[in-house]
Amino acid sequence: MPQYDFDLFTIGAGSGGVACSRRAGSHGARVAICEEDRVGGTCVLRGCVPKKLLVYGAHFRHDFEDSAGFGWSVPEPTFDWKKLQAAKDKELDRLNGVYKRLLRDSGVQLIEGRGRVVDPHTVEVAGQRYTAARILVATGSHPFLPEMPGIEYAITSDGALSLKELPRRVIIVGGGYIAVEFAGIFNALGVQVTLLIRGDTVLRGFDDDVRSFLTQEMRKKGIDIRSEVFVRDIEKRADGTRSVLSKMGDTLEAEAVLFATGRIPNTRGLGLEEVGVKLDARGAVVVDAGSRSSVESLYAVGDVTDRLNLTPVAIAEGRALAETLFHDNPLQLDHSGVPSAVFSQPPVATVGLSELQARELHGALDVYVSSFRPMKFTLGGRDERAMMKVIVERGTGRVLGFHMVGVDAPEIVQGLAVALKCGVTKQQLDSTVGIHPTAAEEFVTLRDKRPDPKEQAAEELGHEAAKK
Repeated sequence: MPQYDFDLFTIGAGSGGVACSRRAGSHGARVAICEEDRVGGTCVLRGCVPKKLLVYGAHFRHDFEDSAGFGWSVPEPTFDWKKLQAAKDKELDRLNGVYKRLLRDSGVQLIEGRGRVVDPHTVEVAGQRYTAARILVATGSHPFLPEMPGIEYAITSDGALSLKELPRRVIIVGGGYIAVEFAGIFNALGVQVTLLIRGDTVLRGFDDDVRSFLTQEMRKKGIDIRSEVFVRDIEKRADGTRSVLSKMGDTLEAEAVLFATGRIPNTRGLGLEEVGVKLDARGAVVVDAGSRSSVESLYAVGDVTDRLNLTPVAIAEGRALAETLFHDNPLQLDHSGVPSAVFSQPPVATVGLSELQARELHGALDVYVSSFRPMKFTLGGRDERAMMKVIVERGTGRVLGFHMVGVDAPEIVQGLAVALKCGVTKQQLDSTVGIHPTAAEEFVTLRDKRPDPKEQAAEELGHEAAKK
């Protein structure tokens, strides 16, 4: 007679939870997973997938405009927001069904309802209690809304994905990847976009050249980016429009106000602290390298741990945990050298260290940067450029980071991530024959180093001293 109902009980059927549960089930474990919403989690239902579908839809405006330069005569196109939303929702319904089938085929029991940890081996769902040898928390995160007067009149990324009508004007508060992605989507669909950011440029935490280049390209597209702005309150007018007041006293109006100011781990009400699970200041589950919490039988993967909040990372963490616990194959995910992309317009992709991080960790660097107009736009006439950057450790020649802003950046950098993981050197890049004509070949043809700022400053000081 088994001591527990299940070998593994997973709370949350998002990317990480489903990946771990399926892998554990395939290894013969008795697995259950509970979910209070549809199966698929943030990425499939409220994040990566629907957002990318909207990005694709928005891009057609540019494609129609560019086609004239290549000899096409296209009647004035019209756009139907409701039709795009309906098509997007249909695809999400399909994916929800796919995920349910994948769980079923792996022998995982799906239990509908919100889970709460009662003790280190018990989870309660809709009044029913289930016991398990191990419990996995994979509940993800949710958008953060700051406390301020009128915040109830703002929407988050969840609301932006399901707007019934396309607004004429939108104010977006925030400069992270969610903010710049929605700014690009709405701008391309003809919406007047104002982006309010606290710093000088978007994408805090990314390489400085990436940040400044993307900010410049977004402004060229007509996005009104206002730097060093702090919002004080929001009001709803009688006609339904929103009025945003900054701490500097400026007032802006729009039909929608989107706050994209970060996300918070979903741990509230799960009973975790009551059973001894340690949470950090943001409410994330504190775990070790093997995804185990401070309670021996409880584990956590994905955004709820606030380690590296990317869907493929959650999946890899979940699979590594299942291999460790149920296949006698101890695995730990290496969180370094993980590539990421921002589906802004133009898109950003990066892997490895930023220039600032590389200087702090490795000292002397050789930095190669190139900016050019992609061939596609030479006939199309679009005023859009691409930027590529390679950061190299001077002493060893090892590449520490690849960065790109421009068309197809995520597709290109995915391959370079493999090279970085294998320890690629600048010499190996130089000896690689490029595919011509492509933008990607620029990464293997970069020859001119950018002057080192410290060395350049020292040289200038030497010249000044010599003059005296």
